[in-house]
Amino acid sequence: MAIHNRTLVTEFILLGIPNTEGQETLLFAVFLIFYLCTLLGNLLILLAVTSSSHLHTPMYFFLCNLSVLDIGFSSVSTPKLLAILLVRNRVISLGGCMAQVFFYHFLGSTECLLYTVMAYDRFAAICHPLRYTIIMNRRVCALLAAGTWFTSSFHATILTSLTFQLPYCGSNEVDYFFCDIFPVVKLACGDTFIIETVSFTNIGVVPMTCFLLILASYVRIVIAIVKMNSAEGRRKAASTCVSHLTVVTLFFGPCALVYTQPSLSEVLVTPVQLFGNVVTPMLNPTIYTLRNKDVKGALKKLVGGQVTSGEGH
Repeated sequence: MAIHNRTLVTEFILLGIPNTEGQETLLFAVFLIFYLCTLLGNLLILLAVTSSSHLHTPMYFFLCNLSVLDIGFSSVSTPKLLAILLVRNRVISLGGCMAQVFFYHFLGSTECLLYTVMAYDRFAAICHPLRYTIIMNRRVCALLAAGTWFTSSFHATILTSLTFQLPYCGSNEVDYFFCDIFPVVKLACGDTFIIETVSFTNIGVVPMTCFLLILASYVRIVIAIVKMNSAEGRRKAASTCVSHLTVVTLFFGPCALVYTQPSLSEVLVTPVQLFGNVVTPMLNPTIYTLRNKDVKGALKKLVGGQVTSGEGH
């Protein structure tokens, strides 16, 4: 009878960021600025690369993919978080919750795989410079990029299906600022062993495999740089890797903390996740443009061309 008296959940209530009462307006302003900077920065990189023919190389092709991912990844949770902070709209439909879980893991997994592909691109460029254009031809680049998106969509579909096949018939309050697997599964009425096991395995295996492949690439890259005779060649090769290594650290750091330490205190989990969801997508375009003369030059041409065009009118 107790089961029949329960109603199936059709919507969830996101409790938001804990211990922020009275600070909602300030947090709204901060996160809105971060989000707008993320959109603007990544759109500028996309415009700069597409408008400059000398940037039509594998490295910048993958950078464009990363910019698209950063725009999408930050858009999974930030708009809803802003709505929670501004108008206290904490309700999210079952479909909206499913979409957040799917796109969060789809885009996160794609980004993880893309960093691995970018590390392989740097490995090919530095360790096999004479064969680089053959190894990383257009067809290979397109297949590698498509592979990251396709594999991740399959990965996210499995996780989302397993999460929402469970019956939700009790509390509908998600103790988090967006729908992720672990906060949502806590509310399930059924046995959560399978989804918890699959989630820990999948979410752990994908980043760990990618991290090890990136590490292997950079071990080979460091060996190749050390063997170079030219100091200028060493400096240039190292410079092209620093930006990638920085964004990889920013991505895998929060990921490792959140998913390998499930017992991590709630006080630390939320700031770490907020950093990964809101701050990192904003920092990526900044990191790549600050250290890259070609991108900076293309952006200056883009802005200069628009100014000249405006003056002409």
